[in-house]
Amino acid sequence: MQINYSDQPVITGKKSIFLAGPTPRGENQISWRKEACAILEKLNFDGVVYVPEYSTWHPKEDYTDQAMWERLALTEATVICFWVPRTLPDMAGFTTNVEFGYWLPTKKVIYGRPDYAKKIKYLD
Repeated sequence: MQINYSDQPVITGKKSIFLAGPTPRGENQISWRKEACAILEKLNFDGVVYVPEYSTWHPKEDYTDQAMWERLALTEATVICFWVPRTLPDMAGFTTNVEFGYWLPTKKVIYGRPDYAKKIKYLD
């Protein structure tokens, strides 16, 4: 498995999973994507995993290049896995709603959420 972070060039031409969903904004929040990557590793996934976070796992300071990286990685992805662990106010993930709706018609979307997720009926 090869993890491709948003502070690296997008890897193209390989089977891949994009881990879509809310990104922690604070230093004290642990990204859900760490566990997702560990699960994929345990399952012996042998493709690219697009992680729209810095390789240091620290919150971003500048988002100017993030949107273009995500657009290319989402377009390139074989599967877009949306995980929406919505809690308010720290992991609202409202941008995720827009992204989910945009990519849903591509038929490469998988959606999941924990039982405790708030304000999620529309995505369900």
